[in-house]
Amino acid sequence: MRHTASQTRSTHAIRRPATHTLAAGLLAALVAGCSTTHESPVAEEAGPFAQAYRGAPSPDAARRAAPPAPPAPAPTAALRMVAPSGAMPFPPPAAPPANTENYADIDDNPVHRTSAQPVSTFSVDVDTGSYSNVRRMLLDGVRPPADAVRAEEFINYFDYGHPAPVSRDAPFRVSTELAPAPWNAKRQLLMIGIKGYDIPREQLPPANLVLLVDTSGSMQSADKLPLLKRAFGMLVRQLRPQDTLSIVAYAGSAGLVLPPTAGDRQGEILAALSRLQAGGSTNGGEGIALAYDLARQSFVEGGSNRVLLATDGDFNVGTVDQGALETLVADQRASGIALTTLGFGTGNYNDALAERLADLGNGNHAYIDSALEARRVLVEAMGSTLATIASDVKVQVEFNPAVVAEYRLVGYENRLLRNEDFANDKVDAGEIGAGHEVTALYEITPVGSGAARLPELRYGDKAARTEAGTHEVAHVRLRYKQPGATDSRLLETPVLRSQLREAPSDGLRFAAAVAGFADLLRGGSRTDGWGWDGVLASARDARGGAAPGLRAEFVELVELARPLVEVAAPASGRDEATAAAAGG
Repeated sequence: MRHTASQTRSTHAIRRPATHTLAAGLLAALVAGCSTTHESPVAEEAGPFAQAYRGAPSPDAARRAAPPAPPAPAPTAALRMVAPSGAMPFPPPAAPPANTENYADIDDNPVHRTSAQPVSTFSVDVDTGSYSNVRRMLLDGVRPPADAVRAEEFINYFDYGHPAPVSRDAPFRVSTELAPAPWNAKRQLLMIGIKGYDIPREQLPPANLVLLVDTSGSMQSADKLPLLKRAFGMLVRQLRPQDTLSIVAYAGSAGLVLPPTAGDRQGEILAALSRLQAGGSTNGGEGIALAYDLARQSFVEGGSNRVLLATDGDFNVGTVDQGALETLVADQRASGIALTTLGFGTGNYNDALAERLADLGNGNHAYIDSALEARRVLVEAMGSTLATIASDVKVQVEFNPAVVAEYRLVGYENRLLRNEDFANDKVDAGEIGAGHEVTALYEITPVGSGAARLPELRYGDKAARTEAGTHEVAHVRLRYKQPGATDSRLLETPVLRSQLREAPSDGLRFAAAVAGFADLLRGGSRTDGWGWDGVLASARDARGGAAPGLRAEFVELVELARPLVEVAAPASGRDEATAAAAGG
């Protein structure tokens, strides 16, 4: 299921002609006092990191930042508060464009009783689009809809310093950490970290890339096609002679803009990009089909074959049914051509479609809200975006009911798998690129902690001792396929009670703050009333880890979001003082 989230973003000041100097002053005062136009409560509080993302503001942000209207002409008659005789009545202000952004429904993962359901299975996810999309809304002073917030994409936007594999015999290394949960010391957080081996740029396999560019009329604004062209220009400058790149544009119909061109002919590629113009309706299905055809024509054995779809997702002609588009992409998955989706723009952004197509296309999804984000995705993370080192990666965690009374997986709601699918190599799962990190958090409640959320069962069996006794908390299994392989390989690692730390590492502390922030944006119902002060304190304490600039920006975003959420829902959740008084 999916729904359309409507957000009110713009207001309109009304200007009327004046007929006297005093009239002009009075009218100005009246408009200033009565107009609904106002600055976002966070607009002037953005620090240096947030300001850096304003290079390509959304149309709504641009309206708020526009200079004031010029003063009325010099008056020539006495003060009058009505239109001159014979003049047409003042027309009402034009209604702002309807917001048709689309987000898939998300229900938070429930708490599971370990004795009844000890096994949890999910697919990995390396998408980050939810975080940068929500960042765009917060910088525009907009309260994000809850379903725009996917906790795993918030968490996976950041690196946590997970240890890398010592060799390429296995494509990644699995690590775990166990520590008290910051929102309730009676509970614990289990962090599972997966780190893939990195590949230097000069050693990346040859790339066969097809840029599939939405040039429909909805892509005209500065945060869409102009930013898109700038973003792909950054990618073009990273190409090598052994790489090839093609461009397909689609509006009412799809067309070839640039045939496969060697990566050292960057001038020709950039010139083709510069000629792209927006106009017409959006036939995304025809564009996707043409892009895959072109990718097959230039297919590189052992290389990186990928379509990069850049769009606001507003498909409105041709194949517009989401199910049909999903089938079109899923059918192409077996060809060895991956699909990455890059979201742009505001007002009509179809996040649900962009994220789903990337999942089905064995690719990843990112949202580009600025030139800085474009550089992060297409330059700094070029290897992880373009080079897949493991496919169909699945995680399964079995909790020991003698030690763990309850558990809850944070995020990954749309990546859950049936337990029997873990060992079924026919079931699709996520991919990991070179150098990628994947992080998952479980909140667990130890047996006898007194912090159980679920009531005791009248007829349920007491937790039985297992063969592992009580020294193991859980057992983590991971399955993956080497690129091009059909059979999966298995990695296993136990989580021991002796691993429990007195305090979390900086990495786990920061991951917990990110998870807490996502929960607050979704209503604040999963972290025992851990409020804004707690999230900010944890994030500030952990700013010195990996990528400190991004962590400092995160603190800034939390500060920007707080007044928006507290104004929108002043009674939602509990603050730390209330939680402490309630013993929670």
